[in-house]
Amino acid sequence: MASVGIIGSGTWGTALGILLYGNGHQVEIWSAFDSEAEALRSTRLHPNLGEVKIPKEIGITTDLKSAMEEKDLLVLAVPSVFARETARKMKPWLKKGQLITNVAKGIEEDTLMTLSQQIEEELPEAEVTVLSGPSHAEEVSRGLPTTCVAGAHKKETAEYVQSLFMSQVFRVYTSPDMQGIEVGGALKNVIALAAGIADGLGFGDNTKAALITRGIAEITRLGMAMGGKMETFAGLTGIGDLIVTCASMHSRNRRAGILIGQGLSMEEAMKEVKMVVEGVYSAKAALALSKKYNVSMPIVEQVNAVLFDSVSAREAVTELMLRDRRAENSGLVWEQE
Repeated sequence: MASVGIIGSGTWGTALGILLYGNGHQVEIWSAFDSEAEALRSTRLHPNLGEVKIPKEIGITTDLKSAMEEKDLLVLAVPSVFARETARKMKPWLKKGQLITNVAKGIEEDTLMTLSQQIEEELPEAEVTVLSGPSHAEEVSRGLPTTCVAGAHKKETAEYVQSLFMSQVFRVYTSPDMQGIEVGGALKNVIALAAGIADGLGFGDNTKAALITRGIAEITRLGMAMGGKMETFAGLTGIGDLIVTCASMHSRNRRAGILIGQGLSMEEAMKEVKMVVEGVYSAKAALALSKKYNVSMPIVEQVNAVLFDSVSAREAVTELMLRDRRAENSGLVWEQE
């Protein structure tokens, strides 16, 4: 049995806390808000996880020191925009060599750093890992079969994280490609916004398939330029995560995109979804990275145009469809020119 502190009481942190408790581990969840912690303690229900009960044995606290002390693993489960700030708050109680698994997805807009890079910068004495994949909290909390990938710098560390999370309903693979895992996890949210916008415009399955397929092409091009591996983008944290985020109504990014496609502004859509829409925060970073690494990302460009430049969703789709003609894969060779 391991002792685990979940730093963040959103749907994903809570769902993973329930999973880890079910695996026989001691779990304590930290919330940044007194009112939220009190509601979770008294009702044992998370407002965004339906009727799934939080076991009474899971501790819920607003004391960050308590959530971190004597823990074998800390799971950092705050929204990506708060990752650096939260890591900074954790510093006074961090023990040397503390194992931290980041489970959020995003790229920092100002620095273009992945979340693990931000955490390592703020907490250089920690051993930072990632857990990612096609995994909606709503389904994990209910024990529906799910697969993820544990990424780490060292094989034995990834295998330890794998052993803590693995269960009959939660299968975990390991990978050394932390960069690829995090790039895939962050950028799929941007493509999911595009997929939602297409849904909101009333487009069909053909459009969705095109966005998913060309979206993973964009993600792979950029991810490999940044040092990620092609195999990662063909796996669970690449195409797998992209499919589930573009197709499911559990996806807050897709839901926000639908509202934007129906005519709402980005601010109005985020207010309606009532949860952090990570793709909005990652879109500018994705565009900046495409320019930094000189990688063509037309879908990302058009998502940014809709979100921040007052371009209509329908106009953005037309722009994508009327791009210059080209081959699908420039690496393939013709038998005859």
